[in-house]
Amino acid sequence: MQDILASFGTLLAPMTLLVIILSTALGIVLGAIPGLSGGLGVALLLPITFGMPPEVGLAMLVSIWVGGVSGAMIGSILLGIPGSPSAIATCFDGYPMTRNGQAVKALGAAITASFIGTFLSILIAMAASPLMARLALKMGPWEYFSLGFCAISLVAALSRGSVFHGLAAAALGLILASVGFAPIDGYPRFTFGNIYLNGGFDLIPLMLGFFALKQIVQDYARGQQQVPEVDASDIKGFGVTWKEYRDNTWNMIRSFMIGLWIGFLPGMGAALSNMVAYAQAKSASKHPEKFGKGCVDGVFASETSNNASVGGSLIPMVALGIPGDGVTAILLGGLMIHGVQAGPLLFNNNPEIVYALFLTALIAAVLVLVMQFWGMRLFPAILKIPYHYLYPAIVVLGFMGVFVGSSTAFNYVLLLGFAGLGLAMDKLRLPIGPFILAFILAPMLELNLRRGMTYTDDGILPFFTRPISGLLLFAAVLSIVSPFLMPWLRSLRRARQGG
Repeated sequence: MQDILASFGTLLAPMTLLVIILSTALGIVLGAIPGLSGGLGVALLLPITFGMPPEVGLAMLVSIWVGGVSGAMIGSILLGIPGSPSAIATCFDGYPMTRNGQAVKALGAAITASFIGTFLSILIAMAASPLMARLALKMGPWEYFSLGFCAISLVAALSRGSVFHGLAAAALGLILASVGFAPIDGYPRFTFGNIYLNGGFDLIPLMLGFFALKQIVQDYARGQQQVPEVDASDIKGFGVTWKEYRDNTWNMIRSFMIGLWIGFLPGMGAALSNMVAYAQAKSASKHPEKFGKGCVDGVFASETSNNASVGGSLIPMVALGIPGDGVTAILLGGLMIHGVQAGPLLFNNNPEIVYALFLTALIAAVLVLVMQFWGMRLFPAILKIPYHYLYPAIVVLGFMGVFVGSSTAFNYVLLLGFAGLGLAMDKLRLPIGPFILAFILAPMLELNLRRGMTYTDDGILPFFTRPISGLLLFAAVLSIVSPFLMPWLRSLRRARQGG
């Protein structure tokens, strides 16, 4: 308790608190801009922290990260363009709500869900880091492969259209993700002598191509450039009724647990958790047909889970010295630069650093709630900008975003190519969700599949015989066959009742 109070006193120093406030605001802005993210801000500002005390430097980086994860939902809801992969599922219902004139309500639901996910996950991380990290450490490549396969199968089975369309989209994502150097042996695949393909396809041009450029082309082709009417004058509080909060209580609890669990599994993160939580919310809903058309339940699920991954991903970094995702890898580098070694001894050697990190995230979560609450009535003003000004600005930001990520003009070609692929997939009724999830998880899937097959002489057998791995594979198969089994079981039940 003495270490916590000492760390809290350090963070409340005027200069440190000012750094946290400004960094949180910067994170929200970076998260909201398509192609940028809080993670990019953490990477860019890491060199600035070298001359700062460790507590202040880490406070700056953590604040940007927390603001960026929450800020990504602004673009998803208002423009249908996720600020980062962690907000992809927020697009599915957030943007249709904006189309229906419910932008403020969607923002209010996302803001409260973001705060709940971040704040509670950090509290749990503070209390349960050692225990949960030991549990994750017991999982081998067999369990990681099965978890990823289960997630893809679940999203594919619950996606728009038939199961076959979902599986076909997921297969396409796996194929495109195999371009570039293979894991373990480094053999180049499908590069055709192009050096720009050696590292595979970048996620940023894929994301902006599918959600920005494709959306603009579709809107112009369909003549949907009208500005949705958003009246925020009579909105009270967060624009969400208490009944909607009550109805989504279990939805948020379930999504929170999904985000926390996936977050602290090394190599996973918010990009996966928001998709899985959305699929689970749709599966458990009494009205799944409303999802994708402007259902606030989908916004609650996505935003609770992706922000819960913040606290979850800090657990392996602090307790094991293993980054939970790309941003925590940068934070881990920041700790090492300041002479702090993350791992099991961190709580004993540098407890003030650990608690400063957790407390900064809590303070940033409260600041994000306050900033976004006062800004949620101003954010829809973006929609007042005429589309013949807004769309060119989005295109320019998209092209800037793909260049900033890699500093290569080849990403411009990828941006256009993925936009064309997205239009073709819409024409063929292939859902985008399974495709993107498979693309994100493919490197982890292949790496753990090859590791699992080489660690023992039993080949693929351990994937089925290890309890957790076997259970996850069974759940994956069940999610695929259940759409075919359920109608048959219902007809059988009706036949028995009629007989």
